[in-house]
Amino acid sequence: MSQVKSYAAFAADKPLAPFNFERRQPRPDDVAIEILYCGVCHSDLHFARNDWGMSQYPVVPGHEIVGRVTSVGDKVSRFKTGDLVGVGCMVDSCRTCSACKDGVEQYCLEGFTMTYGSEDRQDGTTTQGGYSDSIVVSEHFVLQMPEGIDLASAAPILCAGITTYSPLKHYGVKKGHKIGVIGMGGLGHMGVKLAKALGAEVTVFTRSDSKVEEAKRNGADHVVVSTDQAQMDAVAENFDFMLDTVPVQHDLNPYLASLKYDGTHIIVGLLEPIEPAIEAFNLVFKRRVVAGSLIGGIAETEELLKLCADQGITCDIEMLDINNINEGFERMAKGDVRYRFVIDMATLKNTAV
Repeated sequence: MSQVKSYAAFAADKPLAPFNFERRQPRPDDVAIEILYCGVCHSDLHFARNDWGMSQYPVVPGHEIVGRVTSVGDKVSRFKTGDLVGVGCMVDSCRTCSACKDGVEQYCLEGFTMTYGSEDRQDGTTTQGGYSDSIVVSEHFVLQMPEGIDLASAAPILCAGITTYSPLKHYGVKKGHKIGVIGMGGLGHMGVKLAKALGAEVTVFTRSDSKVEEAKRNGADHVVVSTDQAQMDAVAENFDFMLDTVPVQHDLNPYLASLKYDGTHIIVGLLEPIEPAIEAFNLVFKRRVVAGSLIGGIAETEELLKLCADQGITCDIEMLDINNINEGFERMAKGDVRYRFVIDMATLKNTAV
């Protein structure tokens, strides 16, 4: 076992605080990683505050991890000491079910093992995430960072990026398609960049006039302020797809009305009941579909990293000292970040634990 420094949540109503714990020694198929950067996802905040009712404390958040390999197990073949690698939202799955064999481990029929807050399939311990100085992960769930990619801004690609890319790819978004991206935050701004990279015409839907110029700077062709009924009426039955990145309850019906017949509304941000209810008329009379999507498989995530490296696509980030993580959480809860915090894990070295 090796001693690890980290920041952890100890209770739903307590701030994150320094925490020492032990990582396992690498198994034969494991890769040991020194963490260089870790993105701060809204899911980290939900988990720390037990918003989903499944948190076990203490919990070390963080599932947008970029680091350097420090050692590998005897059976590891893809990585060597010194390699630059990433770890996303999952660190294991059953690896034998139909979903795993199809390369969509996120839909493992037994449930994938989350990077933090899950039970390790082999030893039963609770997984702990990337707000720490190191991590040990099975080779299959370690991602190769492509040459030339900016490591800090690549960290959120492992969650925000793949969460938006996977449905775009699955539903075949391509040149000639019109897609609406609902919300202009961490997920939304990556959705804009990736949909543009695939050749689509992109319109951002936002409730805030202040986001109009931001959306255009990120590549949006058009912006609709969704609180303006005249603007919404003007785009009725106009889109092939909606990529819905809003993480809180909101009315889907106005956006469904903006889809063409056979249009698809893809939910990637909401993990709560849909309220108000969807009007079936909006679906039945236009053969529209409401769909959901969750991150992406390992091969798909590596494909995305290469696409981003080749096309110079990055996540807009603000670097964060880990000692300011609680302030970062408060700002994130208020939407006061453009568009993702990334922790420089070198700031953990001088933290007293």
